[in-house]
Amino acid sequence: MDEKHLKELLTSVATGQSSVDSALAKLKHFSYEDLSFAHVDHHRTIRKGFAEVIYGEGKTVEQTIGIMQAIEKQGSPVMVTRLSPEKATTILSIFPAAKYYDDARFLIWHSNTIENLGRGTILVISAGTSDIPVAREAYLTAKYMGNNVESIYDVGVAGIHRLLGHQDLINAASVLIVVAGMEGALPSVVAGLVCRPVIAVPTSVGYGLSLNGVAALLGMLNSCASNVAVVNIDNGFGAGYVASVINRLDTGHNNA
Repeated sequence: MDEKHLKELLTSVATGQSSVDSALAKLKHFSYEDLSFAHVDHHRTIRKGFAEVIYGEGKTVEQTIGIMQAIEKQGSPVMVTRLSPEKATTILSIFPAAKYYDDARFLIWHSNTIENLGRGTILVISAGTSDIPVAREAYLTAKYMGNNVESIYDVGVAGIHRLLGHQDLINAASVLIVVAGMEGALPSVVAGLVCRPVIAVPTSVGYGLSLNGVAALLGMLNSCASNVAVVNIDNGFGAGYVASVINRLDTGHNNA
């Protein structure tokens, strides 16, 4: 239950349109709901402006469905990350209105139109084609959190002219997410071109001593560009979430 629906519920009680008992039933699990295998945080929507997100990897399909059903009852959007196609097939049979993006292993279900809460556009850039799955996770997270999102793929430092050919789109972005593997150089380059926040996402793409993304992570952490912040390896969701918080209009959840 988000802030808008909570206000509507309280108003209906105050005006006599709903009974106290009816409202109490809807608020019974307002704080959290104990499913034995998970404590679903229903209060998160009020506290942070977006519902709890389900990390699909490591959960059984039955556990994921149980958490989704608990969130769905509250009217909140349901987002599942790192969800395998096999699990998604079963979940879509229970939630046929949900949408699954196999390139990002990402599933979304929502009953209401996603409201645009962003100040401007979030731009997601990938260094290579192999980085696209993580970039797509960032893109979809930011999109379904209520932002205008654009993307540019495969414009890494091996051919920097490809990036510079999109200068207008880069300059227009309010927040940029830059996803790169190998040596992880692209976020520093992009950050040097703009005055906006750049969220760097190292990926586990690369040969040998890339160390499954550690080389890119260390390169990004050592960036000489002052407007770069770094999330963990392959964490497209984290980048999309932080970008959304930065880009969010003043809705009572942003003190900026």
